[in-house]
Amino acid sequence: MSTPPRTPQTREAAVAIGSEPLGDGGTGKRRRLGDTVFRGAATGAGLAILLILVLVAAFLVAQGAPALLASPEELEARGYGQFASWVLPYAFGTLWAALLALLMAVPVAIGIALFISHYASRRVAQPLGYVIDLLAAVPSVVFGLWGSLTLAQSVKDLYAWLNANFGWIPFFSGQVSGTGRTILTAAVVLAVMILPIITSLCREVFLQTPRLHEEAALALGATRWEMVKMAVLPFARPGIVAAVMLGLGRALGETMAVAMVLSGGRNITFQVLTSDNPNTIAAVIAQNFPEAYDLKRSQLIAAGLVLFLITLLVNMVARWIVARRSEYSGAN
Repeated sequence: MSTPPRTPQTREAAVAIGSEPLGDGGTGKRRRLGDTVFRGAATGAGLAILLILVLVAAFLVAQGAPALLASPEELEARGYGQFASWVLPYAFGTLWAALLALLMAVPVAIGIALFISHYASRRVAQPLGYVIDLLAAVPSVVFGLWGSLTLAQSVKDLYAWLNANFGWIPFFSGQVSGTGRTILTAAVVLAVMILPIITSLCREVFLQTPRLHEEAALALGATRWEMVKMAVLPFARPGIVAAVMLGLGRALGETMAVAMVLSGGRNITFQVLTSDNPNTIAAVIAQNFPEAYDLKRSQLIAAGLVLFLITLLVNMVARWIVARRSEYSGAN
C-alpha cells in the first residue's frame, strides 16, 4: 500500500507531536534551548530556596547553641531558667493563639470564597474580591493598633457576659480581664489578618472546579449547595488545606500585632478571658531582643529555632495531607 503524500499541514502536525524531526530553520533548536534555560532557572530557584532554609537553620543553631548547651545551673544562676521549661509556655501560646485564629477564620473564609465564586453576581463578586485582596496588603502594625486601641476596649462587656453565662466552660472561666487584652483578642486580630489570605486562595481554587462536574450535578437534580458539596469542595480540598496552612504559617510567625495586643506571660492556660495569658515566641523575641545580650540573646535565638521547627513541621503535615489527595483531579 502506497503512503499518501504529505501536505504542509500534515507535516506540521507530525512535527508538533514529535513524530518527525524539524528540518532547517532552527526552530526546534531555539525551542529546546528555551526549555533548557527555563528548566535550569526553575531548578536553580528551587535549590536556592533549599539553600536559604539550610543557611537559616544553621545560623539559628550556631547562634542558639550557647543556650542549648548551657547547663541548667548556669541558666538558673542568671535567672533565665532551663531552656526547655522556659520555651515550652511560649510554644504553647504560639500554637494556642494560631489555633484559635484558625477556628474563627477558616469557616468565614470558605464561606466568603464560595459566595464570591458561586453565589454572587459578577457585579458584586468583582469589587468584593478586590477588597479581600487589598486587606491582605494591610501592614500588621495597623491591625495591632486596631486591636489594642479599639477591639480590646469594645469586647470587655462581651467577655464579662461570656464569663457570667458560660463560666462553667473552662475556656471562659476565671477572673475576666479589665483591659480586654487577652489571648482571645489577639486571636481575633490574627483571624482578621489571615482571613483575606485564606479567602483569596480558596476563591481561586473554587473557580478551578471543572465546569462539567458542576453541570453534571445540577443536571441530576442537585441544588446549588448540593452541587458545591459534591463537586466543588471535594475537588478543592487540597487547595483548601494549602490555604489554611499558609494562613497558619502567617499566624504562627506574626510578631507586632500580637506584641501590641497581648499582655502575655510565661504560663500555660486554656482560659481565654483572663489577664493571665500565655505569650507567643515571636512576640517574646520582639519584646526582649533589643535589651538582650550574651546568653539571653542566644536563648531568644534558640526560641526562634523552635518556631522555625514548628513552622517546618506544620508545612510538612500540610504537604502530606495534600499528597494524599493528589490522585484526584478534574479529569477523573
